[in-house]
Amino acid sequence: MSGTDQPLTTRRAREMLGVGAAASPGELRRAFRNRAKAVHPDRAGGDAEAFRRLVQAYDTLRNAPGPDTSFRQPPSVQTRRAADAATLNVSPTLAVQGGVLEHVLGDGRRLRITVPAGLRNGDRLRAGGELLSVAVRGDGRLIVRGDDLWVTVVLDRALMNQGGRTQVETPLGPRDIWITQKAAARGLIRLAGEGLPARGRHRQGDMFIRLQAASDTASSAARTLLRRFAAAWAA
Repeated sequence: MSGTDQPLTTRRAREMLGVGAAASPGELRRAFRNRAKAVHPDRAGGDAEAFRRLVQAYDTLRNAPGPDTSFRQPPSVQTRRAADAATLNVSPTLAVQGGVLEHVLGDGRRLRITVPAGLRNGDRLRAGGELLSVAVRGDGRLIVRGDDLWVTVVLDRALMNQGGRTQVETPLGPRDIWITQKAAARGLIRLAGEGLPARGRHRQGDMFIRLQAASDTASSAARTLLRRFAAAWAA
């Protein structure tokens, strides 16, 4: 196998197309077409091998895996010791959306409890003749602070440095966010009114997107390209 048949790295593929790590699918297509005009074998002065390598570079970037921007939540089924039976543990997603979970009372009874949206730490909920104290517990990447929801996402380091738009998953569904220099420096983006819903004496909360740069820049950048490319073609 010759050296030209070796698989391309994403870094080399970007160099061949002349694009950055955060290039959008449209930018990838435009860069490919512009360079293809010069080396296409059907054109005067074209180069079939150079064109083949250009196609390989384009395919390498558009077929690379996308970043993990998903949030995680603890399981909703609870099996608690008797000493903890008076505490109803609620995930941040249930606190935002409401839903059904299971809880074991001190006497061993297992209840399916319908949880209303908007519960906060310290709220009380009566079920099975017992008054339960609510504890909203996150997993580090998805937590609740007061009325506000905090979501941590991992982004490609080049996107953090260069800025641009990306989409992240939240308990309220996908959200488009803009990575500005200020946001990247702070590592934080605030989405007003997208936190826990207002309930009783509690106000409507905000959502804070905590930005964390991936340690593997090349791999993460390639995953970002795939996600953007897939979204563009699905539109």
